[in-house]
Amino acid sequence: MKKRHRLKLVGITYSQIESGVYAVILEEIDGVRRIPIVIGFPEAQAIECHLQEIKTPRPLTHDMMKNMMESFGLQLKCIDIHKLPTGVFAADLVIENSDGELKKIDSRSSDAISLAIRCNAPIFTTAEVLEEAGFTPKEMLSDNAEEDSQNPSQSAAKLQCRLESFSGLEKFLGDETIDEEEKESELIEFLKDYSDTEIEKEIARFAGQEKYEIAAKLKSIITKRN
Repeated sequence: MKKRHRLKLVGITYSQIESGVYAVILEEIDGVRRIPIVIGFPEAQAIECHLQEIKTPRPLTHDMMKNMMESFGLQLKCIDIHKLPTGVFAADLVIENSDGELKKIDSRSSDAISLAIRCNAPIFTTAEVLEEAGFTPKEMLSDNAEEDSQNPSQSAAKLQCRLESFSGLEKFLGDETIDEEEKESELIEFLKDYSDTEIEKEIARFAGQEKYEIAAKLKSIITKRN
């Protein structure tokens, strides 16, 4: 049996190149290598809502799956992430029934990760996947440093804030002419004048309107500044 490496979820990043594309970042627990897995907006939203502890009026799909498994005495023991010959990531859900019998169920990697973090199930992959798709944070930092040196005026642009009220937040975050780093910098600047309690009220309002991406973004800013 191949040796498995356990991973932890680090976070989600937004693609600067292709609109609506995100990547979930996994890091090996006993090492420094990270694996980026490309996912779509709905999958990113499902993961982010759980990470930011956004309370939704009704259960999201993966919350429903977790509740259903618990009702039938099923337990998610772990997920195993692997790569298909096409280069796409996939995963196996390892599920145990009430008789102790284990079953493997094929899954998209994004769905498996979203379910695993809700069930507190470990995430595994193989050494081959880490070798092929893994990178170290130092490699990523050196690439970013090179980009910053080529764009010295970029940091100054981040100080400009185009947000004036929470009512304009949805339009601002959906503006594809502004890159994600600028959006976050301006959002942090805008929220400086608001307390955590005031922002939490806005989070609850956006969540009630099922605008979970905005709610999760506000929640992540509170977490970062605290």
